[in-house]
Amino acid sequence: MNIIPALDLLDGQCVRLQKGDFTRKIIYHQDPLEAAKSFESAGIKYLHLVDLDGARAGAPVNIKILEKLAASTDLQIDFGGGLRTTAALQSVFDAGARQVTVGSIALQRSELFAAWLSEFGAERIVLAADCRNGVIAFQGWQNDSEKLLLPFLQQQYQSGVRRCMVTDIEKDGMLEGPSFEMYQTLIASLPPSLKIVASGGVSSLADLHQLGAIGCESAIVGKAIYEGNITLEQLRNYAEKTNYSVS
Repeated sequence: MNIIPALDLLDGQCVRLQKGDFTRKIIYHQDPLEAAKSFESAGIKYLHLVDLDGARAGAPVNIKILEKLAASTDLQIDFGGGLRTTAALQSVFDAGARQVTVGSIALQRSELFAAWLSEFGAERIVLAADCRNGVIAFQGWQNDSEKLLLPFLQQQYQSGVRRCMVTDIEKDGMLEGPSFEMYQTLIASLPPSLKIVASGGVSSLADLHQLGAIGCESAIVGKAIYEGNITLEQLRNYAEKTNYSVS
């Protein structure tokens, strides 16, 4: 299982929100590059970069920060936030992102999303399935749809999606543990070729062990690192002592 640290950008700083609420933020790093380099120095290979400003604005805002991180580190960056047009998507790839995570477009403009999968390849497009009480949310988690999580993922798999980041918004930033039952149900119900990335609520190494045992391909870790619940050295040691990896 891949362990992927998250950097959430708001006003140029690295923050964490609670349950996606922009009014409940904690600033952890003034300099995103410093944070990214600390991950790289610990042997981390991947980074999930979230443009919260872009998610709220409907277009990427922190392209310059993405460019700096891509140019100054060897991290493979997955970028999400505000990707609504093909031009925006291309600009993010041009700035150095290896993958993008897309949510709202898949829900609101399915034909465009399908075109992106075809043009850029399913290996470069990660579907963001953000849910609240089992219902898909969109536009930076500010609105709930009428789509239920499992049928939505089944539909997207038929459209060509092969990797999905599933976030329980109620768990995000709370350090209360992930929604294990939700991931277990999804993995049991979906084709094995649809890889599930767990996101939200990771609070300990035990959580990572359990997500790996369930069958999640990857896990996003944010606040647990910044609050010291999981240290970077622990992640390195964890990878060496298990069948999982940080890369």
